[in-house]
Amino acid sequence: MEYKFYLEVTALTLKPEIYVPEVLQPGHQVTLFCAFNWIFDECPVPTLSWIGNTVSPHKASPRTSYFSELTFTPRPQDHNTELTCRVDFFGEGVSAENTVRLSVAYAPKDLVISVSHTDEPALEPGGESPHLEVQKGQSLRLLCTADSLPLATLSWTLQDRVLSWSHPLGSTALELALPRVKAEDAGRYACRAENRLGFLSRSLDLSVQYAPENLKVMVSKANRTALENLESGASLQVLEGQSLRLLCVAHSNPPARLSWARQGRTVSPSQPSDPGVLELPQIQTELEGEFTCLAQNLLGSQNISLSLSVVSPPQLLGPSCSQEDEGLRCSCSSRARPAPSLRWRLGEGLLEGEFSNASFEVASSSSGPWANSSLSLREGLSSGLRLSCEALNGHGAQSGSVLLLPDEKGLASGAFSSGISLGIGVTTLLFLCFILILVRTLRKKWTQGEVPAPAPAPGEAPRSRFSRRSTILDYINVIPKAGPLPPPPDGHSPEARKNQKELHLVSHNCPGPKSSPQASEAENNQEELHYAVLNFPGLRPWETQRPEGTHPEYAEIQFH
Repeated sequence: MEYKFYLEVTALTLKPEIYVPEVLQPGHQVTLFCAFNWIFDECPVPTLSWIGNTVSPHKASPRTSYFSELTFTPRPQDHNTELTCRVDFFGEGVSAENTVRLSVAYAPKDLVISVSHTDEPALEPGGESPHLEVQKGQSLRLLCTADSLPLATLSWTLQDRVLSWSHPLGSTALELALPRVKAEDAGRYACRAENRLGFLSRSLDLSVQYAPENLKVMVSKANRTALENLESGASLQVLEGQSLRLLCVAHSNPPARLSWARQGRTVSPSQPSDPGVLELPQIQTELEGEFTCLAQNLLGSQNISLSLSVVSPPQLLGPSCSQEDEGLRCSCSSRARPAPSLRWRLGEGLLEGEFSNASFEVASSSSGPWANSSLSLREGLSSGLRLSCEALNGHGAQSGSVLLLPDEKGLASGAFSSGISLGIGVTTLLFLCFILILVRTLRKKWTQGEVPAPAPAPGEAPRSRFSRRSTILDYINVIPKAGPLPPPPDGHSPEARKNQKELHLVSHNCPGPKSSPQASEAENNQEELHYAVLNFPGLRPWETQRPEGTHPEYAEIQFH
């Protein structure tokens, strides 16, 4: 038996297939294919058609075929639009369709930078070039996202240094973690997104705030351009009289206020516009002590201290020598900071410290910046013996010498010459010449006896011989009473004086008037004068007229 029935298909379950590239390049022509792979003899040939924004009107008419193609040029605005291929069996009233979404490549866009602290949601700073302030030590996360097709390569840079980057086939976001922000982390951060169609970048200015740190002082001495860096607690030695410039610098954000203090008291800045500069044009000993630079801002403060000490090279006083009963005693003093050490040179020998024997004795002492030393010679005095005193410390040295010379009669004597200043020696020589001329003139007057003063001219008032108005010539013309010379001091006779060793200054022959033979013979009969003293006890205003009955108050002239 056969049973027959009639089958009617009212729905088409098979859909056409569309072949399209995964990414379409804008501006580049592309061909899409649509195929309906179902062929039966009992079914008529279907009609294929394209529907979508990318389909031009002249290509929208259907075609009777199992295969259809569509050629067009993608545009950026065609991205994410739909394209449909439709199959129709008009005679049967059956149809089917398939739709795809187009992907058109485009350059990166919508680049966004977001910021978040530890365990906090990300925030997007506003503005084209946002500014972010954080405190030192905080943790920070920077996130960069961008939209692009194909996916762009993302990178983070600080100034010109690349910090991190993403894989070309990675995600659309790149994170930069700063676990503990440091001062050197401040700067401009930039995120860059780039693919083959272009690139896009955006920046973020990060400011790290912190209290003053790395405080130091730069020193310039005596107007030198070279700077010396000093740390806290350093000791600074400066020569007395030298100029000094102290520059205090610190790292901080916001910038710190700088100030200088000495021994706890604020010092006025040399330049009000730059309070970190302290200029000391001439260093003196009273400036010794502690100098402190203070740097402070809203987040904290820091200070640095340095100890200023004033030093100086030795300044020698002496040596000076005097004759003693048993020999010669010399002394020498020097001032320096730190206190100098003194030593003697006796001929070729060197004498240092405390020392004593039968021939000489050295004694030394010091007090503050002063050092003193004395040398006593008991024997060994001879013509041509040279003594020198040397003062030295770590900043210089100075020396002075004394030379022992014979006198005119061949007796051993010492001549003292410090040699420190040629001008002082020349002045002394001229003074001795003046004294020698004065002595010889007075000796001539003694041999001639006392000469009465000339009578005043008729009608002229008598003039007092000595008064405060008298000139030096009035004193030089004083004629003492005739009589023998006083005995030498200490009861020594002239014969004993000849045997005694005396020290005197030897000078060149001084120019002067030549004496007559009679005067020379009279001088040879008298004892030789070694020196004279002219003493003026005090100066008073000249008097117009001396009262009668008063004695003149004039200086005394002593001869030895």
